[in-house]
Amino acid sequence: MANNPRIKFKRVNLTEEEVYGHADDYPLKIHYNLKGKKELEIYIHESLHYLFPELSEEEVIEKSIKLTNTLWHESYRKVDNTNKIPLQNGLK
Repeated sequence: MANNPRIKFKRVNLTEEEVYGHADDYPLKIHYNLKGKKELEIYIHESLHYLFPELSEEEVIEKSIKLTNTLWHESYRKVDNTNKIPLQNGLK
Protein backbone atom coordinates (compact mmCIF):
# COMPACT_ATOMS: atom_id res chain seq x y z
CA MET A 1 0.00 0.00 0.00
CA ALA A 2 2.77 2.50 0.89
CA ASN A 3 4.34 2.47 -2.58
CA ASN A 4 1.07 2.63 -4.49
CA PRO A 5 0.32 6.14 -5.80
CA ARG A 6 -3.43 5.52 -5.69
CA ILE A 7 -6.18 3.27 -4.42
CA LYS A 8 -7.72 1.11 -7.14
CA PHE A 9 -11.46 0.77 -7.59
CA LYS A 10 -13.58 -1.52 -9.72
CA ARG A 11 -17.06 -0.43 -10.86
CA VAL A 12 -19.48 -3.32 -10.37
CA ASN A 13 -23.17 -3.99 -9.89
CA LEU A 14 -23.77 -4.02 -6.13
CA THR A 15 -27.59 -3.98 -6.32
CA GLU A 16 -27.96 -7.42 -4.70
CA GLU A 17 -25.63 -6.46 -1.84
CA GLU A 18 -27.68 -3.30 -1.24
CA VAL A 19 -24.57 -1.14 -0.79
CA TYR A 20 -22.92 1.60 -2.84
CA GLY A 21 -19.40 0.30 -2.31
CA HIS A 22 -17.15 -1.81 -0.14
CA ALA A 23 -13.54 -2.17 0.83
CA ASP A 24 -13.64 -5.89 1.68
CA ASP A 25 -11.40 -6.89 -1.24
CA TYR A 26 -8.88 -5.19 -3.46
CA PRO A 27 -9.47 -3.45 -5.74
CA LEU A 28 -12.20 -1.68 -3.79
CA LYS A 29 -15.69 -1.84 -5.26
CA ILE A 30 -18.07 1.00 -6.16
CA HIS A 31 -21.54 0.65 -7.66
CA TYR A 32 -21.30 1.09 -11.42
CA ASN A 33 -24.01 3.72 -11.91
CA LEU A 34 -23.12 6.27 -9.22
CA LYS A 35 -22.64 9.83 -10.40
CA GLY A 36 -21.96 13.27 -9.04
CA LYS A 37 -21.79 14.04 -5.35
CA LYS A 38 -22.83 10.53 -4.25
CA GLU A 39 -20.06 8.97 -6.37
CA LEU A 40 -17.50 11.30 -4.75
CA GLU A 41 -18.84 10.43 -1.29
CA ILE A 42 -18.50 6.70 -1.86
CA TYR A 43 -14.98 6.97 -3.32
CA ILE A 44 -13.96 8.89 -0.21
CA HIS A 45 -15.87 6.61 2.16
CA GLU A 46 -14.36 3.37 0.86
CA SER A 47 -10.89 4.95 0.62
CA LEU A 48 -11.09 5.89 4.29
CA HIS A 49 -12.02 2.30 5.19
CA TYR A 50 -9.00 1.09 3.23
CA LEU A 51 -6.54 3.63 4.62
CA PHE A 52 -7.80 3.63 8.22
CA PRO A 53 -9.29 0.19 9.00
CA GLU A 54 -9.35 1.03 12.71
CA LEU A 55 -12.04 3.71 12.22
CA SER A 56 -15.61 2.80 13.10
CA GLU A 57 -18.34 3.00 10.45
CA GLU A 58 -19.70 6.11 12.18
CA GLU A 59 -16.29 7.82 12.02
CA VAL A 60 -15.90 6.93 8.34
CA ILE A 61 -19.37 8.29 7.57
CA GLU A 62 -18.69 11.54 9.43
CA LYS A 63 -15.32 12.09 7.75
CA SER A 64 -16.47 11.09 4.26
CA ILE A 65 -19.46 13.44 4.41
CA LYS A 66 -17.28 16.31 5.66
CA LEU A 67 -14.70 15.76 2.90
CA THR A 68 -17.41 15.33 0.25
CA ASN A 69 -19.21 18.50 1.27
CA THR A 70 -15.91 20.43 1.40
CA LEU A 71 -14.79 19.33 -2.05
CA TRP A 72 -18.26 19.81 -3.55
CA HIS A 73 -18.55 23.30 -2.02
CA GLU A 74 -15.16 24.15 -3.55
CA SER A 75 -16.68 23.22 -6.94
CA TYR A 76 -14.82 19.94 -7.41
CA ARG A 77 -16.37 18.12 -10.35
CA LYS A 78 -15.15 15.13 -12.35
CA VAL A 79 -14.37 16.88 -15.63
CA ASP A 80 -10.68 17.39 -16.43
CA ASN A 81 -8.46 14.32 -16.52
CA THR A 82 -5.38 15.81 -18.16
CA ASN A 83 -3.06 15.42 -15.13
CA LYS A 84 -0.92 18.39 -16.23
CA ILE A 85 -0.08 19.59 -12.71
CA PRO A 86 1.80 17.13 -10.46
CA LEU A 87 0.67 16.26 -6.94
CA GLN A 88 2.60 17.37 -3.85
CA ASN A 89 4.95 14.38 -4.16
CA GLY A 90 5.89 15.46 -7.70
CA LEU A 91 4.00 12.60 -9.36
CA LYS A 92 1.07 12.92 -11.72
